[in-house]
Amino acid sequence: MAALKSYQNLVLLQNLYRLKAIGFEYIEHFNINDKTNYETPNTLQALSQNITSCHLCDLSKSRTQSMSGYGNENAELFIIDYSVSQAQDTSNSYYAGRSGESLKNMIEKVIHLNIEDVFITHAVKCKPLQSNKPSPSEYNSCKNYLFSQLEFIKPKVIVTLGEDAYTYISGDSNFENVRGHVIDYKEYKLIPIYHPQYLLRNPELKKITLNDLKTIKSCL
Repeated sequence: MAALKSYQNLVLLQNLYRLKAIGFEYIEHFNINDKTNYETPNTLQALSQNITSCHLCDLSKSRTQSMSGYGNENAELFIIDYSVSQAQDTSNSYYAGRSGESLKNMIEKVIHLNIEDVFITHAVKCKPLQSNKPSPSEYNSCKNYLFSQLEFIKPKVIVTLGEDAYTYISGDSNFENVRGHVIDYKEYKLIPIYHPQYLLRNPELKKITLNDLKTIKSCL
């Protein structure tokens, strides 16, 4: 609701600037049309449309697109990456680059699911500027979208990729202590694992991650 109010205020401010530009210096009352863009979405597809047209943070000014999520709306496995990479943004693909190919192999060759059977999304839906890590305020602008997606899909298992995704979703900063563990999180099972990009830089951790993937499979 707070995110919705912020968006309404942004629309109001934009219209006030527009009126000022054409000569108005004061208006006594202004109504926002609540019947169209501001209704709470009642489907995952409607939510995705809201994400595509979102202007809740400054990333809306620099993005090339919003990446709302990809996969099965009835998925039992819900994967959360923290932020959109340059390769993902350029190709509009969730499995782009070496990191994406590694993740695809994890899903298909170890967990034995097709990528069409899972749902993958980002905690922050737009690529940050100059490949920087998204700010807490940018995450806070996006988090209602993420938790709404979880409510629509209702997976059995949530997998967070990397420390940032786990920390922001759970509020816990002890990633290394819980990595690979099955955590009761709301009505879901949450399993944090290393990010595929991190594994490419630290290949000695792949054996550990193989065991984590087997844990994920056992929970499905």
